[in-house]
Amino acid sequence: MAEIPVPRIVIAGAGPAGLTAAKELQKRGSYDIVILEAESQVGGIAKTVNYKGNRMDLGGHRFFSKSDAVMDWWLGYMAPERSEGGMEIAYQGQRRSMPESAHTTGPKMLIRHRLSRIYYLRQFFAYPLALNTKTIGQLGIFRVIGIGLSYTWAQLFPRKPERSLEDFFINRFGKRLYRTFFKDYTEKVWGVSCEQISAEWGAQRIKGLSVRKAIAHALKPKTQDLAQKQTETSLIERFLYPELGPGQLWELVLADVQSSGAQLRTQCRVTGLTVAEGRVQSVEFCNPNGQTETLTCDYFLSGMPLKDLIAGIQPPVDAKVAAVAQGLQYRDFMTCGLLLKSTLKELPDNWIYVQEPDVKLGRIQVFNNWSPQLVAQADSIWLGLEYFCQEGDELWCMEDSQFLQFAAGELETLGLIAKNDVLDGTVIRVPKTYPAYFGSYEQFGLLQDWINGIGNLIPIGRNGMHRYNNQDHSMLTAMEAARMIAEGDMDKTDLWAINTEMEYHEEK
Repeated sequence: MAEIPVPRIVIAGAGPAGLTAAKELQKRGSYDIVILEAESQVGGIAKTVNYKGNRMDLGGHRFFSKSDAVMDWWLGYMAPERSEGGMEIAYQGQRRSMPESAHTTGPKMLIRHRLSRIYYLRQFFAYPLALNTKTIGQLGIFRVIGIGLSYTWAQLFPRKPERSLEDFFINRFGKRLYRTFFKDYTEKVWGVSCEQISAEWGAQRIKGLSVRKAIAHALKPKTQDLAQKQTETSLIERFLYPELGPGQLWELVLADVQSSGAQLRTQCRVTGLTVAEGRVQSVEFCNPNGQTETLTCDYFLSGMPLKDLIAGIQPPVDAKVAAVAQGLQYRDFMTCGLLLKSTLKELPDNWIYVQEPDVKLGRIQVFNNWSPQLVAQADSIWLGLEYFCQEGDELWCMEDSQFLQFAAGELETLGLIAKNDVLDGTVIRVPKTYPAYFGSYEQFGLLQDWINGIGNLIPIGRNGMHRYNNQDHSMLTAMEAARMIAEGDMDKTDLWAINTEMEYHEEK
């Protein structure tokens, strides 16, 4: 009897979505899995970059989700550190016992207490904003009264329809608070006015956050439950974090899927697909030697940017669909790691959001506070300075040494350091970090419909779906993709719904 061939699944991208998909497929059946990763390191933007023993988390990754499946998935690879209560952690309202060996051997998840602040008017403000005497004193009574009146007006006369991100912010916070604490930072991130960005970005990233919810959160008793089911994601107070950064977990996942037979090919960039009769027939990619190779496939899971995916399809897609794909825009990202003398004034934050308009700096990470093990020497301060830019612009094209001087100078301008505090530094560039909600995005439905018509093409992850997904949302798309393949259900409706409905990942 002839042996039934094992279905081949090609996955573009070895980030959280691609690696999760590989593992979930292995749980569900027997597959020939090939992962093509364009870079030399796995993890996507959730990788950990090691610079002389100092580790960098690109963007900061809180390991927190309201999806029980995702939280269980993470804890299956890395046990939490021993808590004050012994060998248990509070999660989902229960005390979960962990075996003694989980706390004495193997890599650990640290339990971190979140602290983020806003730097504005050369002062630190709590984030989320706390309505207390300190905040009133910092802002001044007249500004506070103006914010209160503006918020009241927005509640009485909301902007309808809510088309732009500016409409979204003003309806929830009022015009004065929006202009004070949201407008400048958001426009640094995207490089365009909030009036040009779809309100959908706010619906995905901030969801139900509002002044009312922020005040209610500040007044209620603090929870020790990691699940924090009743807390808006933007307001969570505790999260898990791998002791060596997020890449540590994804390297463990890679070792696991490889031990079960999956192949990983790094520095292999997908350059094209052959599509016929409504299916992907083969995948073309460029190998590390610059040679073109081709793989036939039964399913193709794509975590690559949709703009690049559509451009490489043969025969070419319909002109209208191609135009939408070509018009998709992205925001690129640079992070500057600065090693500083320990004499620097202590910064207890995970993140500092820089709202000041006289610098280009968007956000500061204090890596020491994510995990002490990210820093090679305990007597130094290791910062990540985050800049949002466009590939090819002035910032992107600066020489590394020039950019380090520029970034250190901005910190000095803000009054946070003196340039002679800097001991060392490095610069990392990440293209297509943030899928944008402007450009041709209003016509995205055309592109989505075309993808839905290709039965064995399944988009996953942030760039694969052109969605500003968090890490857990990207994993959920991968889990759904694995289910679809295992059950022979190619209806992509539930896939596209992930992270568009506020409670999707809690209900499903």
